[in-house]
Amino acid sequence: MAEHTLTELIGMLKRKQDGGAQVYVQTHNFPDPDAIASAFGMQKLLAHYDIRAGICYHGKIDRVNTRKMLELIGIEMRSKDELDGIMKETDPIICVDSQKEGGNILDLIGDEVACVDHHPTVQEIEYFYKDVRIVGSCATLITEYFRTLEVPMDRPTATALLYGLKMDTMGFSRGVKEQDIDAFAFLYRLADNDLLSRLEHNQMMFHDLGAYGAAISETEVYGKVGFSRIPFACPEALIAIASDFLLSLDEVDVAIIYAIREDGFKYSIRSEVRDVDAGRLVGRALDGIGNGGGHAFMAGGFVPSERLAELGPDPDGVLRDRFLQVLKEEFHYEV
Repeated sequence: MAEHTLTELIGMLKRKQDGGAQVYVQTHNFPDPDAIASAFGMQKLLAHYDIRAGICYHGKIDRVNTRKMLELIGIEMRSKDELDGIMKETDPIICVDSQKEGGNILDLIGDEVACVDHHPTVQEIEYFYKDVRIVGSCATLITEYFRTLEVPMDRPTATALLYGLKMDTMGFSRGVKEQDIDAFAFLYRLADNDLLSRLEHNQMMFHDLGAYGAAISETEVYGKVGFSRIPFACPEALIAIASDFLLSLDEVDVAIIYAIREDGFKYSIRSEVRDVDAGRLVGRALDGIGNGGGHAFMAGGFVPSERLAELGPDPDGVLRDRFLQVLKEEFHYEV
């Protein structure tokens, strides 16, 4: 199937809607601020063309900052459970900040016609429209659409996109490209910066400190590779925050942290070493027993509980050794 332009996508979605279909914008399973902002921005962009798109996801809105974002900006999202029996096979879906079969997005019953993402391509999937570019945030790509098509952007949309951009680049300290800087300059003039400040503060709850405490007490360092485990289930976004914290240690250049959940081990990987690609590292380490991928500097992975049982009495040790082996053999990194 030949890929089409954004304008052609809009035309196709309009025809689908006129024929009785409901258009959806789907984020990855545990949407973070960038995924939410990108979905909201796409929803508003399509609304300019009289296309009524709903935002959907599978998983949980499990962080203080994401719940606050939905509340303060007025973003409505529907979970997979809410759409059971409602979504049809012919309903078009636009995947944002994720890709079908990418390991972090459930394949819903609808028809994935488009993909807008800033992560490397995991599998070659055919879409009517595809835009995958390696930039700091998916919000940057959505912002570019407004500018290219000269669609007016309101303040809530600009605020959401700017917040997503800042969060995914960790305040412009990682993965920043020239397009992100251009997007920031454009969004900053339109956004509600008082609201942005409210979103950026108070992002944790008191009970989140338990995960930090566990991550600190369970940390082991091999060379400059830090391993840590959170021996209980915790929100996916909190695991990512803990891995950022582990990477902040002077003794750690590559951070590998995971939480032990009922359904398996959930991993978050960080790398500030140019030659160690976090996405490739987790993908190779979990190959055959789980899945993983992401950016060169940050990535995630998952090993389901049924596969953990195959690793013997010490799955933690087996998985740690798999990561160390990949680091040594494929990245020639001393551990």
